[in-house]
Amino acid sequence: MKLRFAPSPTGLIHVGNARQAIANALFARRHGGSFLLRIDDTDRDRSREDYVEALRTDLAWLGIGWDEYVRQSDRLDRYALAIERLKASGRLYPCFESEQELAAKREARIRMRKPPIYDRAMLRMTPEQRAQAEANGKVPYWRFRLSDSIVTWNDLVMGRSQVKLTAISDPVLVRADGTVLYTLASVVDDIETGITHVVRGEDHVTNTGVQIDIAQALGARPDRFAFAHLPLLLDEGGGKLSKRFDGLSIRALRQDGIEPEAVVSYLARLGSADDPAPLSMDELAAGYDLGRVSRSAARFDMRQLLALNRRIMHQTSFEAVRARLPEGATEAFWLAVRGNVDMVSELRHWWDVVAGTIVPPVLDDEREYLLQALALLPDEPWDAQTWKGWTTALREATGRTGKAVFHPLRVALTGEEKGPEMRDLLPLMGRARVAGRLRIAAR
Repeated sequence: MKLRFAPSPTGLIHVGNARQAIANALFARRHGGSFLLRIDDTDRDRSREDYVEALRTDLAWLGIGWDEYVRQSDRLDRYALAIERLKASGRLYPCFESEQELAAKREARIRMRKPPIYDRAMLRMTPEQRAQAEANGKVPYWRFRLSDSIVTWNDLVMGRSQVKLTAISDPVLVRADGTVLYTLASVVDDIETGITHVVRGEDHVTNTGVQIDIAQALGARPDRFAFAHLPLLLDEGGGKLSKRFDGLSIRALRQDGIEPEAVVSYLARLGSADDPAPLSMDELAAGYDLGRVSRSAARFDMRQLLALNRRIMHQTSFEAVRARLPEGATEAFWLAVRGNVDMVSELRHWWDVVAGTIVPPVLDDEREYLLQALALLPDEPWDAQTWKGWTTALREATGRTGKAVFHPLRVALTGEEKGPEMRDLLPLMGRARVAGRLRIAAR
């Protein structure tokens, strides 16, 4: 068994791409297969080398390794051979229509209430007509003549699937400048690199029917590949996630402080019968089953991802996160705040609270109370019992109870309405800092 992930380096990986990469990697691992990373960089105008490096970085961050690495730009000679083979068999034929002529044809067919597919007019061109067109300076692009059949397969997610090829335009496989298009290059690669299972988005269903026909024209067996098409992801409002790629790129999630384990765990089970849970790649692979993926579109909910990330944060040890903590942060700090953060990026704020120079709000209505709190502030050394002893003394001196005792102190000392337990924060802040903030809040 061999699977592949084949991104185009024309942008950053977003959660939709990542879901497909994760599905392929987990399925291969579950069944002891191999995993190929293929860079589909035949689009010379849009492909960028910095995106290639970003793809590799993002996959490595997610914990997805690969057994083989291929770039389509290194395989142009293989596509040229396939092109000549298809030309020789009569399945690849030259076309000379301009974009304007094709648009006029489509509009005419729509007016006649016919499907707006290509009419194969160029198949009726005589050698003399072709020679005349080329003499007039026209350069052909090349279409693949689809067979007049219905392509069927048993999809590992969608079940029995089919594509009626007579309802599709013959696809362009070679541009006028001689460059090959993805539709052909991908088939050649899948055949020659030994891919057995193709797992990708449901937007490729029609393309799958076409590519099966191309593969057979190149001599592949009808059952050469197994296919699985994952339903598309929707955003929280039910719209197409593709419109929000920039905000949900893997790079953006990483920079925001989302843990890779959270992303993988969430996307691996999104839209399946299994609830997301913080699991390792090996644990996810052990139970990964494409048959449990729903055939309906799934919604990507950032709140669910954050909730999963929070669970991971709460379970993470100090040593595991130490390198990403603010400089000087201790294990006591991490243990105090990890239950109140969704992402590592939030730690900077809490470090400023306990070790920085935040300016608390002035609490005019609580001035007398805060001055009493300052007067009763215990001497150091402080420990986990200091908060209780201090607030008990305040309760007895003021007659206050409950929230009236604790809340003004929290706001004055942290600038926040809620957060980590004050008994844990107080010793980290130290008496001088606490006293200074009480004076500011009591102005």
